[in-house]
Amino acid sequence: MLKSMTGYGKGEAATPNGTFLVEIRSVNHRYGEISVRLPRSLYPFENEVKRLAASVLKRGKIDISVQWDEAATVHTIPQLDMVVARAYHDAYTRLSKELNLPQDAAPSFIMSQKGVVKEVAGSVDEAELQPQLMEAVKGAVDTLDGMRCREGAALADDLKARRIQIAEWTAQIGERTPQVVTEYRQKLKTRLELLLEGAEMDASRLAQEVALLADRSDITEELVRLSSHFNQFDEALRSSEPVGRKLDFLMQEMNREVNTIGSKSNDAGITNLVIQIKAEMEKMREQVQNVE
Repeated sequence: MLKSMTGYGKGEAATPNGTFLVEIRSVNHRYGEISVRLPRSLYPFENEVKRLAASVLKRGKIDISVQWDEAATVHTIPQLDMVVARAYHDAYTRLSKELNLPQDAAPSFIMSQKGVVKEVAGSVDEAELQPQLMEAVKGAVDTLDGMRCREGAALADDLKARRIQIAEWTAQIGERTPQVVTEYRQKLKTRLELLLEGAEMDASRLAQEVALLADRSDITEELVRLSSHFNQFDEALRSSEPVGRKLDFLMQEMNREVNTIGSKSNDAGITNLVIQIKAEMEKMREQVQNVE
């Protein structure tokens, strides 16, 4: 199945401590290049994220963004600042002596003073978050892959239709080629008759000229190679493996054969067909650049 290299995917996974949101964007690229943006605390999982994405997405420039939204209900831990607590206790003790107040300060009184008790967010073990992180990444990868498959199917239909059209024009060139030689022979014979003005014509010389033209304009090999390229192109479209580079190579080879046919042609009809083929092949080449 043909796949496109462009697309977007999103995946989410919830944990008691928060939610992962993963977004993936993919565009054309000659090779496979994956970049990951993670919260600092999740850096140890970068390679795992890349490996999971690369197991499905073989080619393209792929950007993965991971967002971690901590739950509002994450517990906090009270923490005593003993330096501040002792300072309040010492101050109360001195004040008690000066004003003849009770000497003992209740712990609740000291704890109620500003800065004695601080609330610190409970730490989360990142290792416990790995399964949910990978779940969100897999969801995003699967969504992106689905989009790339759908676009790839549309690309395959378009490429196949254009390839069929090119094959039809190529067949017309093959049918036209023998007619070109016959027409050339007739034109050459007519011109010679006019020049000779009734004198005897050298039939062997005429045959040599016609044979020379037939040899110069022979495109049998080019047509055979084009037919082979067409078959390989169709096989690639049916392949389940990434075939973008193979299709690109085949397009180059097909273009080479068509250029050779054009250079050998001295017939307006064939030249026009070659121009049509080259225009259609350029559209195919642009489409192939987007195939994984």
